[in-house]
Amino acid sequence: MHFELTKEFIENLIEIINKKDDKKAAEIMAEMRAADIAELYDKLNIEQAKYLFLLLEDREKAADVLAELDDNDRARFLKVLPDEVIASKFIDHMDSDDAADVIADLPDERQEEVLQKIKDIDQAGDIVDLLAYDEDTAGGLMGKEIVTVNINDDVEHAIAEIRRQVDEVDDIYYVYVVDDDYILKGTISLTKLLLAAKGTKIKDIYNDDVIYVKADMKAEEVAKLSDKYDLVALPVVDEIGRLLGRITFDDLVDVMREEAEKDYQMMSGISEDVEHSDKIWRLIRARLPWLLVGLVGEIIGSKVLSAYEGQLASHAALAFFLPLIAAMGGNSGVQSASIVVQGLANGTISMGSTFKKILKELSVAMVNGLICAAILFAYNFFFSDSFALTVTVSVALFSVIIFASLFGTFVPLTLHKLKIDPAIATGPFITTSNDIFGLIIYMTIGGILFSLL
Repeated sequence: MHFELTKEFIENLIEIINKKDDKKAAEIMAEMRAADIAELYDKLNIEQAKYLFLLLEDREKAADVLAELDDNDRARFLKVLPDEVIASKFIDHMDSDDAADVIADLPDERQEEVLQKIKDIDQAGDIVDLLAYDEDTAGGLMGKEIVTVNINDDVEHAIAEIRRQVDEVDDIYYVYVVDDDYILKGTISLTKLLLAAKGTKIKDIYNDDVIYVKADMKAEEVAKLSDKYDLVALPVVDEIGRLLGRITFDDLVDVMREEAEKDYQMMSGISEDVEHSDKIWRLIRARLPWLLVGLVGEIIGSKVLSAYEGQLASHAALAFFLPLIAAMGGNSGVQSASIVVQGLANGTISMGSTFKKILKELSVAMVNGLICAAILFAYNFFFSDSFALTVTVSVALFSVIIFASLFGTFVPLTLHKLKIDPAIATGPFITTSNDIFGLIIYMTIGGILFSLL
């Protein structure tokens, strides 16, 4: 059944917490799923959240709650918990990749203290291994919980090995086949193992067509690979092919979501990964740079207009359509840039197709420009006294849409080639640039056509 977090529920729970009704609070927590408890914690202050958490008797659920919390809430929560509680109530019951994420959120001096209090030495060793990898790489995403069989074993011995290992693995997506040096050779399905005749060797029935990633591969590339081949888990190997761990689909979904949020924020003119709960100064630092870029751009735009002051004085009606030209140019540029950035992100646009992509956007821009210019021409033809103005505005709009679309296509492709995140090309950058160039195009065309018509 789906749980809905309502205002009434929160108010009732806070009242229970204030009364210190441990029994009632524990009953409520026992009925909730880990993800729902994590969502609830975001609505409580730190003391209320700590009180509820310490009432959780199911330690696996407690560990899952911590894994479900977002980074800021988890860091805030860990700050008030003793090292012993973190080690015994969380780390001992978490998958190694989640445990490493938790440890990484702690200050350096606390990391060592918590690691020393973990009772499972193998778990502590796995966490230390994972902490050595950058969090944005395959090694930083992987967990050490994997099920393996030796290529030289027979099926009976392999099944016995799987039974021995399965206690440490929540979900078996693949059984990996390795040799005596732990080099990854392939995979084998449980079905094939169970149906194989007695005495059959693994090397005679395993699948050697396995997709794997190296530990230093970027997380974003790992997510793309998984999406391309519809994989629910990916094995991770070192430079010589030894199996290190696996990355499961839930971690890959997190990567995809984070990348999407990052691109969205950059397209909106936010230069850092921030959330509404961050401190004011961090939010200011993330937003201000592109606001300043926009401010400088509009100052330049005002200078451009001042250069055409005489023309505007002679043909004041031109000023009425300045917002329209600027808005249409900005929208066209952002549309083109957004499509290109999306294509670069999901790998559907290769650098070899740059010319073809620009040509395609030019075709789209010409059709869109003709339609919009025709509509504007019809409007001015019936409602304007000046034929020169009618022609000027329509021709300028057509020209600005074409320029903005090509500019919005070319800039992210160029940034991508220069190894710069193309997401910064959208939003404020494209809009401000197109405002400036759109004004120049508009006023130049106006000067020429008003002198001819």
